[in-house]
Order: sequence, then C-alpha cells, then structure tokens
Amino acid sequence: MLLQRSAPDALINLAHESIHEVLREVNGVEYIMLCSTDGFELTSVHRKNINNSGKLAAVSSSILAMVQAFLGEINLNGCQSMTLDAENGKALISAVPSHNHPMLVVVISAKDVMLGHLLLAVKRATEQIAEADQNYTQ
Repeated sequence: MLLQRSAPDALINLAHESIHEVLREVNGVEYIMLCSTDGFELTSVHRKNINNSGKLAAVSSSILAMVQAFLGEINLNGCQSMTLDAENGKALISAVPSHNHPMLVVVISAKDVMLGHLLLAVKRATEQIAEADQNYTQ
C-alpha cells in the first residue's frame, strides 16, 4: 500500500473552510495554514501573505515534533498546541487530533489578538477537521 502525503481533496476542502472561519471570526489573525505532520502545506488562508509557506510548514512540523519529544522527557503526554509570543505578534501551532491523516494548523497573528478567542476558534476548527477525517481511511 502506498502511503499518501496528503489528505483527500474533500477533507482538505472542508479543512480550508474550517480555518477560513477562524480567520473571519478572530480579529488580528493574519495567516492560517494547514499542513501535514511531515511538513507539507495542504491549504492556507490569509490577510497577510507569507512568501515562504513551504519552509514554514516544514519548520512548524519539526517544532511540534521537538516539543512532543521534550514533553515526553518530562512525562507530559499529547502535546496539542503551543503558543509563541514575540514582540510583533503571536504564532500558534496546533495538532489536528486525527488518526487517518495527521495534520497541524499554524496561525500567525497580531500581538494584540485575543488569545483565548483564538485558542477556542482553533480548537473548534481542529475538532471539525478530525471529525471529518474519521470518514476517510488511508
């Protein structure tokens, strides 16, 4: 059986709508990308263009893997998301809890984004994607 790097088009389209809803709902969100856990961009929505999205997908995947390894070393399991707070904005990386097609969501936002609102919206989106993913098999 040949393993796919990408999820089925129907799932990516649904995921696109889910992340687009986050962009519409949360003020201050500038860019959202869905990527595979092996570092490939699947889809994105944005108010501000990111020129190096391929590199961003690869780096985000590596960061999530490193943080998961770190948490394992300190006996914390199941890293779901991480938030990075910089002088000029915030970044959020969140795992999509799906078994058939593991993915992650990367969000770039303004510094003054309402973080609780963003976290809740991203959680809803990742849960929608994971629920839809249950309808697909590898």
